[in-house]
Amino acid sequence: MQRPLGAQISHMLKSRGVEVIFGIPGVHNVEMYRGIEEAGITHVLARHEQGAGFMADGYARATGKAGVCYLITGPGLCNAMTALGQAYSDSVSVLAVTSCLDDVTGKRGQLHQMLDQRAAADTVCDWSEEAREAGTAYELVDRALVGFASKRKRSCHIQVPIGALGKLAEPAQPAAMPPGLPKADTATLRAVVDRVLAAEKPAFIFGGGSVAAADVATDVLRMTGAAAFTTYAGRGIVAADYPLFFGSYLARPESASVLAKADLVIALGTELSEGDLWRDELGHQAPMIRVDIDPVMLAKCKAGDLPVLADAEALLRAMAVAIPARVEDRKPCWDAKAVAATKARWRAEVMAERPGIVEVAEALKAALPDDCMIYSDMTQFAYAAKEIWDMPRAGHWHHPTGFGTLGYALPAAIGGAVARRGLPTLAILGDYGFQYTVQELGTAVELGLSLPILIWDNGKLAEIEESMVRSQIAPNAVVARNPDFLALAKAYGAGAVEPASLAEMQAAVVAAFDAPEPTIIRVTPVIE
Repeated sequence: MQRPLGAQISHMLKSRGVEVIFGIPGVHNVEMYRGIEEAGITHVLARHEQGAGFMADGYARATGKAGVCYLITGPGLCNAMTALGQAYSDSVSVLAVTSCLDDVTGKRGQLHQMLDQRAAADTVCDWSEEAREAGTAYELVDRALVGFASKRKRSCHIQVPIGALGKLAEPAQPAAMPPGLPKADTATLRAVVDRVLAAEKPAFIFGGGSVAAADVATDVLRMTGAAAFTTYAGRGIVAADYPLFFGSYLARPESASVLAKADLVIALGTELSEGDLWRDELGHQAPMIRVDIDPVMLAKCKAGDLPVLADAEALLRAMAVAIPARVEDRKPCWDAKAVAATKARWRAEVMAERPGIVEVAEALKAALPDDCMIYSDMTQFAYAAKEIWDMPRAGHWHHPTGFGTLGYALPAAIGGAVARRGLPTLAILGDYGFQYTVQELGTAVELGLSLPILIWDNGKLAEIEESMVRSQIAPNAVVARNPDFLALAKAYGAGAVEPASLAEMQAAVVAAFDAPEPTIIRVTPVIE
């Protein structure tokens, strides 16, 4: 059946498994909205294009599927570029589909005109392409979806001229079976197992690319007697009670000394980026087995290392089968008492650096069900919690790590809550970051989401203030007048509460999971 191309794209996305689209309609992309309802796709109306992009990100992280947003030409795309950059840096499958002007060479002064809209998106996406006719549009949609399934996930952008969106087009052909992620061959698996079993003090580092193997990761550690760290994105992969688990304290400077004692480091699905380490080098002297689906990461290997282009999940599952055939559980290679003492010392450091936060974080953790999915913002509360909070499940805490943008948590949590109707979702953000995307509270109210939104209100940009002090700069421009957050929440139709104690905070969060609307929970550093 012929339809305008804008409608056909929605039908194609539905046939490829897309259930939800986030976006804002405008005069230049109305043809993209012609087929959404007919295709059976739910559309979520954001209040700002950046929010639409973050919602798509949160949805993708919650489901493992593509998060899709529909955007308008020019400022619509520009508004969403921060979200697209965040998805790129954190390996999230976000697809932005936009309209574009038919002619920017021979015409000037058009509404929403940019010198090069496609190139602008290319700076924050894996790729950005223009489709001037239906066949190219369909090919690009499949290129994005196949890429999400077969390589490192990154944001992608497709733009279609306004005129082309309105032209009749034949429907897209049925999808082919997408290829899977690369897997290590038998010889490589054997080489990995040989090296691990030959090591006397192996140390594993699990990143976000290992999340899907959380059910076997601790078994592999017990079989090998290895110690382990996780990155922030890898929290929950290793059982918190595993005695040789150093937690997610990689950014502690002393972790470099710990890893220097290993005679083999196995890094699985992690960039070992600045946001993971906050130093230039990991600190190890031993060879490394580095497992990643991104060949760029493997190019960092040195002489003596073993680079493995493979899905970390598949490799860990293969190891869990191969190792028992070679050896039973080995004697621990590290001193469990020393590991526990080191973690206790690092926890004390966090408490000293960020007074009051650890106690609040631990009270919050005690109130949450194990299947709660958390979205956090760039806030001191999250910085401390990500170190001391052992997650009961992998892939259930999402943070804007790479791009590091403020304003992520609220719209991303909305996307996650849309994906997880009936399951607990929580947003954690600071008083300043909340105001970046506060308008998306209207979307959450409109959708009737039972979403607790915890605002850590210290009345300032405390992290920046402390950075200025450390740099011997007189603190400047770090205090802003905040609104009455509770009154603002009520103006939107949301619930609002300011607990006076940790027990009241716990009760407020639990109640918010069952409320018929989102709930703002304002927490200050003086709470006890």
